[in-house]
Amino acid sequence: MTTLQRRTGIALWRQVADQIRQSVLSGMTANERLPAEAELANRFGVNRHTVRAAIAALEKEGTLRAEQGRGTFLNDRRRLQYPIGPRTRFSSGLKDQSQTRTGKLLSSRTIPAPPRVAEALELPKTAEVVELSTVSAADGDPISAATSWFDASRFAAIAEHYAETGSITASLARLGVDDYTRQTTAIEARHASSEDLDLLGLSPGAIVLLTRSVDVDSAGQPIQYGESRFAADRIELLIDNRAPAA
Repeated sequence: MTTLQRRTGIALWRQVADQIRQSVLSGMTANERLPAEAELANRFGVNRHTVRAAIAALEKEGTLRAEQGRGTFLNDRRRLQYPIGPRTRFSSGLKDQSQTRTGKLLSSRTIPAPPRVAEALELPKTAEVVELSTVSAADGDPISAATSWFDASRFAAIAEHYAETGSITASLARLGVDDYTRQTTAIEARHASSEDLDLLGLSPGAIVLLTRSVDVDSAGQPIQYGESRFAADRIELLIDNRAPAA
């Protein structure tokens, strides 16, 4: 655990929570007991109230649990593996790790394509796109929040289909795209925004894994540009380079 940064505008309890969370992600095992509050306060050079606030936030998001008279423990909640490969699909990628997988449409709109979206979809600067905001869950736990864009001239009805199916793959199939493959995926880690804290049920300071991806149809034409935010304490991204099944 590293020294806290003071006078940075980031609350000390949040920095403590970040460092405990990082310790969890990088080495603690399920049901391992956290050091006592007094020991953590001494280690971080803060008072016990600050440590208590950090632990409360981590309990709220499900990373830790408190047991009366015994202490605070790392929850026995394994992270799911989400494979990213030639055919990246939310439902099939998690089918052997969860009983249910759902997608919910939060909002949709047709807008002029933002420059990065027009470039990714190889559209003219004057083109319009359909923007979908969605959240996906496994066994009832929110796993990812995403914003996806589609060429409005080709996929004008995709929001209606997604609202019915809860699946991008099923929605594209209804619109004539029976198969598609992942062209590129970029991954970075960052703190969750206030919106993602709410959508994914996270506490302030939580880390999300952000992916920016482009999917193409069988002719190589980009059909979807997406930006997904995965809860880092619930899922790990597995790069799968195996060739897709014929």
